[in-house]
Parts: sequence; C-alpha cells; structure tokens
Amino acid sequence: MILYNVTVNIEKGVEKEWVNWMKDTHIPDVLATGKFIENKFYRIMHDAEDGSVNYSVQYFAESMELLMEYQKEYAPKLQQDTIDKFKDKFVVFRTLLESVE
Repeated sequence: MILYNVTVNIEKGVEKEWVNWMKDTHIPDVLATGKFIENKFYRIMHDAEDGSVNYSVQYFAESMELLMEYQKEYAPKLQQDTIDKFKDKFVVFRTLLESVE
C-alpha cells in the first residue's frame, strides 16, 4: 500500500472556502481518477506561527505503478486547478510513504 500524503499550509482567511472546495470538488476529482482506493482528510492540531493552518490530505494507492500513473496523467491538471483557485494562499508539501507489513 502506498500513501500519498499532501500537507497543505493554507491562509486562515480562505480556510473555510478551501476546506469546502477540497471536500466538494478536489478530493472527489482525485478519487475519480480510479488510482486511489480511499482517502483521509485531517486538520493538523497546531496553527503555524504566521496564523495559517495546516491540513493533511491522504490518498491510498494499491501500488506505486498506480500512483505514478496518477502523477503522470492527472496530477498536473488537478494541481493547477488548486493554484488557479487559491493562488498564493497556500504552500504544499507532498510525501510518499510505503506500508511496512
């Protein structure tokens, strides 16, 4: 199992709009690619020093191959959609984790 973790630092002034957009649009669009079997969405329990807030959006793929297909075929457009909507209001950090069985 591969976990694609997207940590987002979002400005507090657009937090509510961003959370709603993530839940109603972005996460469903990512899952509609068929490359992930589930996702989880968390607010990180501390605010940044600059007053922004942090979230972890987690997507679970059954294989690295599926994740790489997502990265190649879908990620550029979906990431651009986020940039277009929220411009300079966020910073993102992406991490890949592999399940240790």
